[in-house]
Amino acid sequence: LLITTCAGAWRYLIGDTIRFTSKALSEIVITGRTKQFLSLCGEHISQENLNHAVEMLSQKLNITIREFTVAGVKHEKGMFAHHWYLGCDSPLDAKTAAQTLDDNLKILNDDYRTERLHAIREVKAEVMDPSVFYEWMKLHGKEGGQHKFPRVLKNAKLDSWIDFLAERK
Repeated sequence: LLITTCAGAWRYLIGDTIRFTSKALSEIVITGRTKQFLSLCGEHISQENLNHAVEMLSQKLNITIREFTVAGVKHEKGMFAHHWYLGCDSPLDAKTAAQTLDDNLKILNDDYRTERLHAIREVKAEVMDPSVFYEWMKLHGKEGGQHKFPRVLKNAKLDSWIDFLAERK
């Protein structure tokens, strides 16, 4: 979303993604952040898709997922994988969670469904206590309700997360 006003905000890129609820009335809903897109190979998964896929998983299995994040990672032979990290208080089988999230995203996103056939070879999930997410945020000085765990981890944040999880083991 790019905002321009005659009051001085000329071409201000706010970094949000939107969905029009009414083009005629210029009504929008903010659906996520441009930084929170997952697109390794053309799957173009928005934060809205991620949130909805997790919500569908929660409803199907009658559980509450308090925190989650996903990372796109390299897989063998130049292919890719998605690695989900789920913060859940209830017992949750990681393979069932991964399969359900995969199925949900295939319903929600045509590009994802296509890339699952060609470039994304694996979807895996790791289930952990939600407190792990909060500990990582605290470590980075992001404690409290004003801060949200990134829904998509990339680059240095992904490296930091993986190192943090390895140290906990």
